[in-house]
Amino acid sequence: MNKKIGIVGGGQLGRMLTFAAKKLGFSVIILDPTPDSPAGQVADRQIVGSFKDEEKIKELAKEVDYLTFEIELANADVLNEISKKIPVNPSAKTLNIIKDKLKQKTFLQSNGIPTADFAKVLDKGDVLRLVKMFGFPLLLKARFDAYDGRGNFLIKKEEDIDWGLEKLGGRKLYVEKFVPFVKEIAVMVGRSTIGEVMVYPVVETTHKNNICHTVVVPADVSEEVGNKAKVLAASVMEHLQGAGVFGIEMFLTKDGKVLINEIAPRVHNSGHYTIEACVTSQFEQHIRAITGMELGSTDLIVPAAAMVNILGEREGPSKPEGVVKASAMKGVEVHIYGKSETKIERKMGHITAVGKSAKEALKKALLARKYITI
Repeated sequence: MNKKIGIVGGGQLGRMLTFAAKKLGFSVIILDPTPDSPAGQVADRQIVGSFKDEEKIKELAKEVDYLTFEIELANADVLNEISKKIPVNPSAKTLNIIKDKLKQKTFLQSNGIPTADFAKVLDKGDVLRLVKMFGFPLLLKARFDAYDGRGNFLIKKEEDIDWGLEKLGGRKLYVEKFVPFVKEIAVMVGRSTIGEVMVYPVVETTHKNNICHTVVVPADVSEEVGNKAKVLAASVMEHLQGAGVFGIEMFLTKDGKVLINEIAPRVHNSGHYTIEACVTSQFEQHIRAITGMELGSTDLIVPAAAMVNILGEREGPSKPEGVVKASAMKGVEVHIYGKSETKIERKMGHITAVGKSAKEALKKALLARKYITI
């Protein structure tokens, strides 16, 4: 009898995890509030319910041998309770730290891991006080349920404060000192149930409106910076509990410092390139990690690769076109996520191109993106 994996969350990450799990011989059950979710379309079964629904999560747990999640909205308290009966990875305790961005920053600071200066805020007076301490610009951020920039507001001048507080009104907030970075880089790290750690290559990412648009590998950084980023990523893992793949996003400053921006306790957008470019994709690695298997090699199997997100450009039913033309390009793979509705800047798919250099791969991926409408 084959083993079953339960995944809390049925988006594109769950979809690609499901493909990887089935390749390794596992059955998969998804929990997601959207019927026929991207992951539910390819899994053995989907339970329709909220990521936070205690009863639905327990229902899922009863039917599987291993439990994981692809979204930080998952109910950490229930997952922690369930972990006494079946393996839950990454650790619910880790999820509890990371899902609260203020708690995540405090965790990094308390463990001596370099990150931007930050402070909790309750009202405008707190923000004004911190402006005197940190200066402009200043990032006002939501502590919970914030992703793809949907919980961030950049304060450039005093007049922006009221607007920012209004935009993020009703949410628990904190501020972060703006880091004048020269590059954004990221490292995916996998850890097994016995503590084996495998680090992926350093990638360079570009963001617009706080949403990842492109990822290239290898990153255009010095060997010294690359080694520094890998060591920093591995050091983060020493302080987090549980098995799985983690995304570590970083800033590279003008003077060569590497600071942690954010941690994702799950597979991550900046690791999608690994499907085509590495011996073991981040998705297969995550399945291997949470089920007690030996981790796979993280080596590149191509000289370079680039990933470009396919973001929605309108509101309405999804109608992917141009996929065949883009896929016909040599060294190009197109992934469409199966979302029924497209929305402005919603992640609807991605393109990965491989090449002899990062520049060549990115050029191909961007050309392929022009062929696709969704």
